[in-house]
Amino acid sequence: MNDTNLSPRQKFILNMINQSEGLSREEIGRKVGAVYTLSKITLIRDLNLLLREGRILAGGRAKATKYFSVSVNPLLREFNLERYFADDPDERVGARKVFDFGIFDHLDNLFSADELADLEKQSHSFSRATKELSADILKRELERFVIELSWKSAKIEGSTYTLLETEALIKEQREAVGKQKSEAVMILNHKTAFEEILRNVERFGNLDLTDVNQLHNLLVRDLGIGTGIRKQAVGITGTVYRPLDNEFQIREVFEKTFDVVNRTANPFEKALIVHFMFPYIQPYADGNKRTARMLTNGVLLAHDLYPLSYRSADEDEFKKALILFYEQESIFHIKRLFVEQVRFANETYFV
Repeated sequence: MNDTNLSPRQKFILNMINQSEGLSREEIGRKVGAVYTLSKITLIRDLNLLLREGRILAGGRAKATKYFSVSVNPLLREFNLERYFADDPDERVGARKVFDFGIFDHLDNLFSADELADLEKQSHSFSRATKELSADILKRELERFVIELSWKSAKIEGSTYTLLETEALIKEQREAVGKQKSEAVMILNHKTAFEEILRNVERFGNLDLTDVNQLHNLLVRDLGIGTGIRKQAVGITGTVYRPLDNEFQIREVFEKTFDVVNRTANPFEKALIVHFMFPYIQPYADGNKRTARMLTNGVLLAHDLYPLSYRSADEDEFKKALILFYEQESIFHIKRLFVEQVRFANETYFV
């Protein structure tokens, strides 16, 4: 949904309702009144607008009326990112601080039938598309994809390499002047990991701990990052959420996620679950998000779908969408960005 037509106050109300299990108009008025000056009539107009646009639901009558999220699955609740991140981490209402073991009850039906039909309609067969290209064109297209994936994924992790510098590094082994050696290593590790996926694509049709660990090892090689399931606590910049710190619990939820993904029938839903659950668990000391992005591509390719380069994704928006999930368990924006990248990949590469 496009929320550019909502005022800051209306975005605040929308977020507040979606962070609750239902609020009365009086409760909403008190909370909004602490931040914005508004009359009873203005509040009624705001709520009616959100109802009219289908962003919230109302139940009950007269003074007993309560306002609710429109989504049955709490993971699909809509939040406005701009409004949510206007507050500092310690001031965000209802922000979760610990891993929720109950999340596994909601990892299904993440796409509606119409959304899946639209994804399938716009998606091409990777094997068919690549077979139709001449050998030299295919080599060039794969190289372009790898460059753009390696550049953007590394940029999300803080790399300062430009796209052209990444191209020179991958094609000519020429490191950029004034950049840290670790940046070049991280970019080249992405290239190696993606090439490994292409060589062993069948392995990613059914995930297991060994293959995922090997993929992580490739992505963090020569970066001074520990491999294997972490044994210490880790923090995440910009959020009050703290991942599990018990090695045995980490392994348990990691393997449970594999089970969920492997049981899930739809490949887009499989890839989406990988995309947000692996960073949420943070099974490794570092390199979790890049492993999730690469593993997402492994799942898509194993089902003959186009991989994602994330080239058109905004890095800050990408990070905020993940933090929103950590704190509110809403994948609304993660899912939106995922769908946008599926569309972008199918319109941009191997054509």
